[in-house]
Amino acid sequence: MITNQPEAGPERIAPTGVRNFRDAGGVGSLPRGVLYRSAALHSLHGLAAEGADTLRRLGLRTVVDLRSDPEVAERPDAVDLVDARYLHAPVFTERRWPADQLELYPLMAERAGAAAVAVLRRLLVGGGEAAPVLVHCASGKDRTGVVVAVLQTLLGASEAEVLQDFLRSNDELGLAKPPPAGAAHNALPVREVHLRRALLSIRSHHGSVAEYLLAHGAQASELAEARRIPA
Repeated sequence: MITNQPEAGPERIAPTGVRNFRDAGGVGSLPRGVLYRSAALHSLHGLAAEGADTLRRLGLRTVVDLRSDPEVAERPDAVDLVDARYLHAPVFTERRWPADQLELYPLMAERAGAAAVAVLRRLLVGGGEAAPVLVHCASGKDRTGVVVAVLQTLLGASEAEVLQDFLRSNDELGLAKPPPAGAAHNALPVREVHLRRALLSIRSHHGSVAEYLLAHGAQASELAEARRIPA
């Protein structure tokens, strides 16, 4: 069972060099201080130690990287600076996915199941000894958005709470609506319809988020333990 970590609300956290960083807890039965989300940590390599110091003060024990193999090879995380265990759980192993976000999100939902289970297990292992956990992709908005939404939903967060956290990436990353013509994928803002399509795909194919996680390797005992997390 996860135990509450020292509370550190998202307003108090701004690690230098880490974009789109925030606490994913405080909704449903997911407490604050156990699951964080962000963009990639590669930029810490070229910065002063301030950003890494902030992450170390949070007590991070696990970093889960959702990026593809080529992305990781090109820009590896600076996990050596934050004293955390690194776990690579790619949503896509290659850097190939649909350019249209309305097409991308249902596919991403199905591909993200194993990654969501991997994050859940790090939260649960040893009664929370591998937490706090930081999960990220490149910008921390799409792949991370789906994985975090799945876990928040499993732990009883309302759809409104999940969507509010998901959409916050637009402000954190300064993404314009509508985006400029020909904008790269990482410059495209997220919209409610994107996450709704992902969650609808999960429920259409599996019935519920819990059944989706079971289909991707979670054990019923793990889901039961997760639901006993004290808020």
